[in-house]
Amino acid sequence: MTNKTPAYFLFSTGYMPVLIFLACMLYSNISVTAQILTVPANGGSTKAMISERIGLTDVSIHYGRPAVKGRQGKIWGGIVPEGFGKDAGRPQPWRAGANENTTIAFSTDVIIENTPVPKGKYGFFVAYYPDRCILIFSGNSNSWGSYFYDEKEDVARITVKPLTTESLQERLSYTFEHQTDSSATVLLSWEYKVIPFRVTADLQKTQLASFKNELRTDKGFDPAAWLQYADYLTDHGLLSDEALLYASNAAQASPSFRSLSLLSDILYKAGKNKEADSVMRKAVYFGNPYQVYYYALGQLKKNELSRAEMIFKLNHDKEPELYITNLGLANYYKAAGNNKKARQQAHKALKFAATPNQKDEINTLLKAIE
Repeated sequence: MTNKTPAYFLFSTGYMPVLIFLACMLYSNISVTAQILTVPANGGSTKAMISERIGLTDVSIHYGRPAVKGRQGKIWGGIVPEGFGKDAGRPQPWRAGANENTTIAFSTDVIIENTPVPKGKYGFFVAYYPDRCILIFSGNSNSWGSYFYDEKEDVARITVKPLTTESLQERLSYTFEHQTDSSATVLLSWEYKVIPFRVTADLQKTQLASFKNELRTDKGFDPAAWLQYADYLTDHGLLSDEALLYASNAAQASPSFRSLSLLSDILYKAGKNKEADSVMRKAVYFGNPYQVYYYALGQLKKNELSRAEMIFKLNHDKEPELYITNLGLANYYKAAGNNKKARQQAHKALKFAATPNQKDEINTLLKAIE
């Protein structure tokens, strides 16, 4: 049997990784006590993440939360240096948090204050001055703090005004306030200062993009999805051949009062009145009297008198002995200025009213007619 030296034994028996590890420990500056496993953040700072959905846009901020620790009056202009601090002659704005640099991510394009910012993940820095703060969105989101900050990587710089508060914010915090369906104000708060900036998403643009993406999935085979898309286009004044196509397909594949009335609405707005009326006759057939009544009432409120008249009459002809169909005609005649016929239809409606609420509704109309 051939004798093997210790070194050859290590190589030939699969212990090479052990040998390399021991060599590294002996010949490098790595300490055997280095922090390899996960421990809390250094310096008493905690890690935090906050996310908010603005319309369909997700905004996520990851940051370290330093504490004031009794250093009131020494934070701004002290712990947070004024302007662009410099190290080795390079600018180093504040990392807007602690430890690793703060990052902020947008799932779609946004507007911050009045500046467009493309979707993506950014390193977030702040150059603080008592009367203004320069918010910096860097294309480099992976560096540690601002030690490797390079102004050439800036995607956007936005100037905002810091605010002073009376209540102490012990730990640095990001919050979302004053939300609407398409915007929110992000507040960076620490000690007695607040740095606000408004984030706005183009909700209509992102909604349309979302719809189009989803219609390319299995949802694109569902008539309810076609109807929803056509309804959105119509509701937002985006009438087009596309809206007509999706509404037509939905009405054909799944005829209902909603699908047919929407198709009729699109045709009417496109100036195709005869086609619109023809489709509406089919819609009334599928609808219950209350659906048709409230749809026609909506037309009346839009001052579409002739269209409302047709729908109220179709509803009445279908169910002539219901209080709601007679009430519909009474509303139409009142709007058209024919008080005599309005009173007649209101009294017919009273004849078929079955509950006190129905009678009260009709009597209120009669008082308005008088």
